[in-house]
Amino acid sequence: MKEDTTQIRNVTAADKQFWLETDRHLSERGFEQKVRDGQGYVITCGSIPAGILRYGLFWDSIPFCNMLYIDEKFRRRGLGKELLQFWEDRMRQAGCKVVMTSTQSDESAQHFYRKSGYRDAGALLLNTAALNQPTELFFIKEI
Repeated sequence: MKEDTTQIRNVTAADKQFWLETDRHLSERGFEQKVRDGQGYVITCGSIPAGILRYGLFWDSIPFCNMLYIDEKFRRRGLGKELLQFWEDRMRQAGCKVVMTSTQSDESAQHFYRKSGYRDAGALLLNTAALNQPTELFFIKEI
C-alpha cells in the first residue's frame, strides 16, 4: 500500500494505544464503549494511523462529533475533510438529517467547520472553577 493511500475504518480494540495517546479526554472505559458502540473512526495513511473521529449523540438522537484530530505530520492533506465527510455520509446512511459539533472559541477548528458547511448554533460559557475554559461554540449541519 502506498504511504499516501488513505483508509477510514471503525475503531477497534487494536487501536487502543494510538487512540488513548491521541485522545486525552477519553478514559480507557470510554474508549472501550466507543469500540463496542461503533462510535469512532481511524484514518490511516498507508498502514500508519493518522487521525481519529469520535462521536456521541446530543439529546440521545443527534450525532455529535466530539473530537476530530489529525496528527500534525499528516495535516494539510485534506484528511480532516475526508474523515468528516465519511462520518457525515455514515450518519446520512443511518437516516440522520442533522449533525452537530463544537469547538472552543480560541481554537482554529471553528473555521474548518464553517468551511465544511456547518453553521453557528450557539455557545456555552463554562466559567465554573471545575470547568473553566473559553466559550464553547456549537455548530450544526443539515446532511
